[in-house]
Amino acid sequence: MKILIIFLILLLIGLQYKLWFGDGSLSEVVQLSRELEIQKQKLQVLEERNRILEAQVLDLQNGLDAFEEKARNDLGMIKQGETFIQLIPAEGGSIGQ
Repeated sequence: MKILIIFLILLLIGLQYKLWFGDGSLSEVVQLSRELEIQKQKLQVLEERNRILEAQVLDLQNGLDAFEEKARNDLGMIKQGETFIQLIPAEGGSIGQ
């Protein structure tokens, strides 16, 4: 009986050692949880930065076309090498009469 009790105590000590100091110990789990939270925060910052950069890229892709269209329609600007032709409707009629 004494041998069984000694064996069980040694087994308990061995398991407790692994729990507190071995691979996957509680302190290691706590440390990894902290590192995971830090990495999640960094990921959120980078995702926000990516959203901003993506919006800027889309703005540049679509924005230049929008600026060009506004310059052509509202300001009468033309590109180099283009010929500008303005049609003025006749008095009391429309173009093509």
